[in-house]
Amino acid sequence: MKYFPVFLDGSKINAMVVGGGDVAARKIELLLKTTTKITIMSASVTEGVARLINENQLSWLKHNYQAGLLAKVTLVIAATDDKAVNEQVYYEAVEFNILANVVDQPALCTYITPAIIDRSPMIIALSSSGSAPILIRMLREQIEKILPQGYGRLADFSLKFRDHVKARIKGIRNRRTFWENTLRGPIGKNLLAGQQQKAEQQLIASLKEKIAPPAGEIIFIHTTDGNPDNLTLSAHRVLQFADAVFYDNEVNIELIEYVRRDAEKYPQSVSSTILVNYQHALELAQLGQQVIYLLAGNEELPRNEALIASGMNTKIITSGS
Repeated sequence: MKYFPVFLDGSKINAMVVGGGDVAARKIELLLKTTTKITIMSASVTEGVARLINENQLSWLKHNYQAGLLAKVTLVIAATDDKAVNEQVYYEAVEFNILANVVDQPALCTYITPAIIDRSPMIIALSSSGSAPILIRMLREQIEKILPQGYGRLADFSLKFRDHVKARIKGIRNRRTFWENTLRGPIGKNLLAGQQQKAEQQLIASLKEKIAPPAGEIIFIHTTDGNPDNLTLSAHRVLQFADAVFYDNEVNIELIEYVRRDAEKYPQSVSSTILVNYQHALELAQLGQQVIYLLAGNEELPRNEALIASGMNTKIITSGS
């Protein structure tokens, strides 16, 4: 990745916007979604900027850019039409390790602003690393169409009951399964429909039901041609719920990007066509983990007596074409 994706805590941001035109106004409006600790540095401002300053009680330094005023700033945006001024802002910011963005000049940026889909507190940020803004706009339109406006209510609900669920349901995978079933099922539908009280009553009732401890499982996924675009929905789902994943050098490494980030990764130095590490996978599954074994191609697995004798639940998925 050329750019490291990160979300900044708005309460820690102290921003400076250099410039007072229409471009500055758009940047100020975006910052205001997170913080009001914003200072505008410009001898004059448009009517739109003046309104934002007055309505949000922002600081206004009524002069054009002057060096030496970024000491307490954590983020600066240069939005003037003077290239030389924008460069000065950038170099001063770099000198003091301040996040800097010069509008429409990626070479003079230590960060860039992604396309944003706001379903607060759910935030989706999209970026092409500055290479294809039209493509990002197209992708954003697709996501906007399928993401309900009330999706943020699901996140607020999850936060409200997170500790209750954690205390009642043991095992990370059990909790993941519980939350997925909760948010995809009738409770999630009621939340999206604005029926908060009904959803809360349903959740409390479900927590009173007896919940089994996490059961281990080993899932073998034949990745056939290895093309990530050909992963089936069932393969996608188990990869997102994996506790551990095994794979050898013949498996397309791009597939690992589809595995749950917190899952343990176990690259194997010996090809699975020669040796499948059943013993290690079985040990992890016996601890209640969901273990994924990625296999290149679609060769039939050899019979393993220890695995059969263990009685461990196993599954084979053929994904791709």
